[in-house]
Amino acid sequence: MTSSGLGWNIVADVRQLLLFPFMVNALRAGTIVAISAGALGWFMVLRRQAFAGHTLAIVSFPGAAGAILVGISATIGYFTAAIAAALVIAAVPRSLGGRAGSSESAIIGTVQAFALACGALFVSLYGGFLNGLTGLLFGSFLGISASQVLVLLAVAAAAIAVLALIARPLFFATVDPDVAAARGVPVRLLSTVFLVLLGCAAAEVSQITGALLVFALLVMPAATAQQITVRPMASFGLTIGLGLLIVWLGLAVAYFSVYPVGFFITTFGFAGYVLAAASRTAISRSRRRQALAVPA
Repeated sequence: MTSSGLGWNIVADVRQLLLFPFMVNALRAGTIVAISAGALGWFMVLRRQAFAGHTLAIVSFPGAAGAILVGISATIGYFTAAIAAALVIAAVPRSLGGRAGSSESAIIGTVQAFALACGALFVSLYGGFLNGLTGLLFGSFLGISASQVLVLLAVAAAAIAVLALIARPLFFATVDPDVAAARGVPVRLLSTVFLVLLGCAAAEVSQITGALLVFALLVMPAATAQQITVRPMASFGLTIGLGLLIVWLGLAVAYFSVYPVGFFITTFGFAGYVLAAASRTAISRSRRRQALAVPA
């Protein structure tokens, strides 16, 4: 999307961003997605389920393409496919403590490959959809309607409400699943519920960043926050804050550009992570040098 151009007057630029309803809808949707993706992405990174999250995002692509092929809303396809894939992944046999065996990666990889193949087939069967392929894969904010914003809000509110209910036992099961299972925590059920919530988040994010760039919001803010601080509550709040900042900046820059919004969101997220990781490494080295310099 191009406009009259980005200038030095920030107030005027912001007013221009809010001039069109489609941009207001994009900012609303982006805010909703950033909050839900940040909350669920924080647990995903902590639980080391990034590969599963990526697969859930990939699956949303054939879901949306298949929905349009049969003449229904792409939003329905996004959520149906992601939640179905989450249930498949959750069915992988696990130990008493909730850890999946070596078969999990193989099953997730198989689901991901099959999903991409189905997506390519659906696009080929519906030739008129080829013009929207870039938007499905790499994101677009031009087609976000007020009704889609309401759907995203309803799903995000429900997902966050459920996450709030299970947050404490889920954190316990994540940090020490064996002890949690021994104390009667339903580790397997919590894992299944979390994967379904993660599928909802992946379906939401896919509608902003595209199916291939979901990691920009699910992984990067959480990974960056955990580089900055190890305190759970602080890193959780920082994750959501970083997600909001990345989305707002990405949408604003994309509005004045001809390039996909997913590129800018991913670039800002990656830059934040690199900066945080480099700063943490520099601080750690400085502290080690200071410790070595202190006389015994």
